[in-house]
Amino acid sequence: MTDLFIRRYVLEDLRRDLSKKEIAFLIGPRQSGKTTLMKVLQEELERKGEKTLFLSLDFEYDREYFRSQQSLVKKIELELGKKRGFVFIDEIQRKEDAGLFLKGIYDLALPYKFIVSGSGSVDLKAKIKESMVGRKRAYELYPVSLSEFVSFKTDYKYENNLPEFFSSEKPQLAQLLTEYLNFGGYPRVILETELRDKIRMVDEIYQGYIEKDIAYLLKVEKIEAFGSLIKLLADQVGRLVNYSEISNTLGLSLPTLKNYLWYAEKTFILQRISPYFRNIRKEISKSPTVYFSDMGLRNYSLGIFGRLLRHEDLGFVFQNLVFLTIKDKLRWSNAEIHYWRSKSGAEIDLVIDFGKKVIPVEVKYKDFSQPLIPRSFTGFIEKYSPEKCLVINKNLKATTHVKKSEVQFLTIWDLIQEEMD
Repeated sequence: MTDLFIRRYVLEDLRRDLSKKEIAFLIGPRQSGKTTLMKVLQEELERKGEKTLFLSLDFEYDREYFRSQQSLVKKIELELGKKRGFVFIDEIQRKEDAGLFLKGIYDLALPYKFIVSGSGSVDLKAKIKESMVGRKRAYELYPVSLSEFVSFKTDYKYENNLPEFFSSEKPQLAQLLTEYLNFGGYPRVILETELRDKIRMVDEIYQGYIEKDIAYLLKVEKIEAFGSLIKLLADQVGRLVNYSEISNTLGLSLPTLKNYLWYAEKTFILQRISPYFRNIRKEISKSPTVYFSDMGLRNYSLGIFGRLLRHEDLGFVFQNLVFLTIKDKLRWSNAEIHYWRSKSGAEIDLVIDFGKKVIPVEVKYKDFSQPLIPRSFTGFIEKYSPEKCLVINKNLKATTHVKKSEVQFLTIWDLIQEEMD
């Protein structure tokens, strides 16, 4: 294991569930750190005297053991015997019909705990979700979050006391935030110290995604058109996606465009969010907005990796960060994230929908001297009467009220600590 391992919160979830019989299924974008995380967990188990086996379908030699379920079981029994052990399988998406293959292994009721990783393309080729209902526990690993990034960059000195650090080290936090907004959270990018090495690494990640996940796994023929789509969407973060306009610009049919968007979402590069309506039919029919899973990759596709200068660019990337932070905080809930737009054109950047209640969120990449209520909140509050509203901004923490709704002004650091329920 590298000495420069970036501690990931999902590792604690995996540790806690090692006694569960279901297959632990670690999914996420390529290069998000899945293999490293599995290696760390393997080392921890071996230090406790547990027997482990690590196989990767990235290695031709290991693929031989996946010709049949019998071949894999024979290999595991040879290495671990027929008693308790832990089997790590990396890059399962390279196995044809991986879902059915793992289902068959699970149903043998073997005395082993399986920890399996795969990219988003697993859902596309192997249909693991359908094949493994009730047989897996899924853990999503995205690029390093802002709080994980800050802990790593400060050598974990404040890991157990982040609130005090957030309140007392504002100049250092501003510098770390700028770095994160520019370069994003891919572990290999973070670990490089020189700009040219960061650029080389993000280029490798981006090209690998296009050439492997898209060209090879998804069989998309127009790779250049797909790359152009990613670039175009990167320039529209947080704004409405006009399907007709994009299809005309790229020369793609509407079905192909929507297909490509589905690919991009299922490989964890971006996420579409739909508008908030009480009428579900309306919600489905309206245009979505998109956010990227990593700001660095988004910036790279636009040619501004490490060079965010314009206030407008910083504003949209900051909005993307707020979306990712909220999404991470909601990962164990059934809440959904939407946006809202009225017929008169009033907009709310994000709406957290808990079912029985909603929290509208406006993102303002600017300093406030006092809490000024965004005009867009007025219409939303009149229509839905939320208990709480959030304004995420650069510097102000304060609370005010509009009618019966509490409006909280929070910084991104406050948001990280905010309870979402």
